[in-house]
Amino acid sequence: MRVPKFASAFLFVACVVAYLTYVKRHVDLAKPSLFQEPPGFRSGEREGCQPASGDLNHSSLQYGIMFDAGSTGTRIHVFQFVQEVNEAPKLAHETFRAIKPGLSAYADDPDKCTAGLQELLEVAKSSVPCVLWKSTPLALKATAGLRLLPGEKATNLLDKVRETFKASPFLTGEDSVSIMDGIHEGISAWITVNFLIGSFHNPEKRTVGMLDLGGGSTQITFSPRDEKTIQTSPVGYITSFQMFNSTYTLYSHSYLGLGLMSARLAILGGTEGQPLEKDQELVSPCLAPGYRGQWEHAEAVYTVRGQKAGEPIYESCLQKVEKMLYRKVKKAEEASNMDFYAFSYYYDRAVDVGLIDEKTGGNIKMNDYIEAAKRVCSGMEVTARENPFLCLDLTYISVLLQELGFSKENIFKLARKIDNVETSWALGASFQYTAQSVERLRSV
Repeated sequence: MRVPKFASAFLFVACVVAYLTYVKRHVDLAKPSLFQEPPGFRSGEREGCQPASGDLNHSSLQYGIMFDAGSTGTRIHVFQFVQEVNEAPKLAHETFRAIKPGLSAYADDPDKCTAGLQELLEVAKSSVPCVLWKSTPLALKATAGLRLLPGEKATNLLDKVRETFKASPFLTGEDSVSIMDGIHEGISAWITVNFLIGSFHNPEKRTVGMLDLGGGSTQITFSPRDEKTIQTSPVGYITSFQMFNSTYTLYSHSYLGLGLMSARLAILGGTEGQPLEKDQELVSPCLAPGYRGQWEHAEAVYTVRGQKAGEPIYESCLQKVEKMLYRKVKKAEEASNMDFYAFSYYYDRAVDVGLIDEKTGGNIKMNDYIEAAKRVCSGMEVTARENPFLCLDLTYISVLLQELGFSKENIFKLARKIDNVETSWALGASFQYTAQSVERLRSV
């Protein structure tokens, strides 16, 4: 039987359409997209669970949940991302909530930490459409607060978190709960800042460096432009990673024990993890003459007091700080020629002395910290301030920045938020963890 011409043409067109659809589907599956749904990545639909009205198409929408377990509190970030074709993802929304105290407060009774975790998990459930719960990566990264705990206590706490997370409806893996090392903390914060200022979406826009001063550690991270920096940096300071279909090489180092609170203890003459004997005091020229008080750090209470009036406070304190930092920090020569954002205690102490607005932040010169330290320390020779450690803290910050390689004329951008998003490491860590989760499921 002869086939009519129009039927032959119809069959030919149908075959072409089917072939192109097949090719497109396999090409799309081969694209290394951060948020593409891989094989086995089920949306986890449940009976009676309907997509929330107004949600974007689920094929372009992905959520990530990151718990930041710090020394003073636990914070949850629920990120909503939109994936555009051949582009870095865009952040559509962030839900943020914080509770106190930090996980380390439950070191002697881990079971008590679950109530706070459940409270934050409820925030996640209300922020993520239930049809996406099982495909939404959930992670907790602990920082210096847990790094400083004895090994067994930290392990018991993290085991309790894992148990709580496994009972949740979200996507978890063996590495969902961990203590984040300082280098990854710095890298993740660098990713956050450069993502928020648009460096990943505009190839012509240069990346900026990141400085973070926490309580127990401090980090510096930037992308070297001089090959000499890469070749001459100490082992472990240079790292490379892939993200958003690109390879990034960074100079990144974390100095454990040089966070502001740990450094303060060392400058005062104390030792981390060693409480004072009864009636023992820490005497320091960085405190006002005649001052005597108590200071709590890492579950230990220290009695501290200032020296008798005599030597100028700033010069005497400066010598103590310089001696404590001697040969503990590596200069990054190239850093002085780059733009840097600075966070945490860099921000807080600048607010304390009126260098920036508490809500909006601002730009300051490194020399502003030096002049503020001189002014505060000199004022303490006359009268004690509300914050007895402000002279010490500002002097330490100014010396630390110089030891890192910055000049007095270097300008830093201080910000707590960029486009209303917290400038913490959480966003960058969420990108990396989500990418790892996707890759694991693709390999299944």
